[in-house]
Amino acid sequence: MRTLHQQTTLKNNLNHIYQNIDKYKKNNQEVKLLAVTKTHPQKTVQQAIDLGITCFGENKVQEAEKKFFNQENNIELHFIGHLQTNKVKKAVKIFDIIQTVDSLQLAQKINLYAQANNCKQRIYCQVNIGGDPKKFGVHKSEVLEFLDKIKTLKHLSVEGLMTILPFNLSEEDNINLYNQMQKLFQVAQRHNPQCKNLSMGMSSDYITAIQSGATIIRIGSGLFGERQ
Repeated sequence: MRTLHQQTTLKNNLNHIYQNIDKYKKNNQEVKLLAVTKTHPQKTVQQAIDLGITCFGENKVQEAEKKFFNQENNIELHFIGHLQTNKVKKAVKIFDIIQTVDSLQLAQKINLYAQANNCKQRIYCQVNIGGDPKKFGVHKSEVLEFLDKIKTLKHLSVEGLMTILPFNLSEEDNINLYNQMQKLFQVAQRHNPQCKNLSMGMSSDYITAIQSGATIIRIGSGLFGERQ
């Protein structure tokens, strides 16, 4: 009975999110839902898959390995946590996209293991748009230079920018920072046509992110409930 209740709640939450995407996105704006399954069990992942969700985000390499080790190929798995260099080898094998590349050293290591696996790793550049010392990411003034350096790494494909805002900002501050990200994203797209995605917005502020041009929103508690 509890499983049925969870499935119903998940379905209702999902429909609500889809309705908001349709309501707030601009014309021709595509918005993808990234279901964040951090700390939620494998059965919850399966419930989401059963409802048609195909794009998932995880913060830890080992947790993702346990939950997604036997999933079908139509699942797209994104790494959205801080990636330690000693986890890169495994991350390249597990994740379709690594969203949190924030240093040349990390990019070079990902490139090395992608080359060893004879693949091209899809990545996003993480931007610390709020200048928060507690957050990881490239400073906004250094993004284009960073993208230029990554272009020399033949086994990486830079396909987007992502950001995590500082906590406890006002709605006005959120709007301002997300609009800054949108402008930076437009510049990055002109600089690198492969850069097609802007990952920003979470359960508490994804509507603001959509209105500011996000193409990927990362929803955890707003979809699955509070983390376990």
